[in-house]
Amino acid sequence: MIYGLGIIGAGNMAEAIVRGVLRAGVFEPGQIIAADVTLARRDLFNNELKVKAIEDVREVAEASKVILLSVKPQQMASVLADLGPVMKPGTLVISIAAGISSAFIEKHLGPQAKWHVIRTMPNTPMLVGEGMVAMASGTNATSADMDTARELFESSASVIEVKESQIDAVTAVSGSGPAYFFFLVEQMIAGGVQLGLSPEQAHQLATKTALGAAKMLTTSSDSPAELRRKVTSPGGTTNAAIVLMQERKVDQAIIDALKAADKRGKELGQ
Repeated sequence: MIYGLGIIGAGNMAEAIVRGVLRAGVFEPGQIIAADVTLARRDLFNNELKVKAIEDVREVAEASKVILLSVKPQQMASVLADLGPVMKPGTLVISIAAGISSAFIEKHLGPQAKWHVIRTMPNTPMLVGEGMVAMASGTNATSADMDTARELFESSASVIEVKESQIDAVTAVSGSGPAYFFFLVEQMIAGGVQLGLSPEQAHQLATKTALGAAKMLTTSSDSPAELRRKVTSPGGTTNAAIVLMQERKVDQAIIDALKAADKRGKELGQ
């Protein structure tokens, strides 16, 4: 049987993508096959998503028109060595691995074909239909390949095309970005509790505030700086908080954090 989509590495990000394409009707469960070494992940795909999940990556590679590479960067070389000998030359390979270049993938799949590779960086809000994905074409990927990848991701994300040299920066901003917001909200909840709110009250206040602020950011014509200015009255409570964060160089720490993520992405690719 030939599958429309084969998943190599059925982790959380792959799950988010599959849920999106199933929700949008891009594929039916029977058109997808996945491989993962972890029994719990295979069980989730088999039982909850109704997607066939097995352990043998070679079987998935041999039977799929499109391959989604979703394995850890450190495992990529050995996995690709298994896939190349059984994959058909026209197979489209879409990678979501941080730091791994399309040239690396082409090299480790082997010299038996001019591999069609697209490097991408999605993020986990795809789970709720609010993802962000950047795509970069490899040497041999065609415009039709890019259209296929775009359809795959647009089921639950906004999609942009970038140069491959920009993908590590994308990873730092949007791939890792949700974790930065989760971290901020964690601290807002903790601070609220220290100020006398119950954990439940602090959680509701912080999470709903984050949701509302995100909606304003995506719907308003104002810049983030202008939206912040409108909330920050001179001499007021918000101003006191912002001044303290600036004095403690929180703004620079955030920029430095993104640079650290970008640097780590480059290290993973070496």
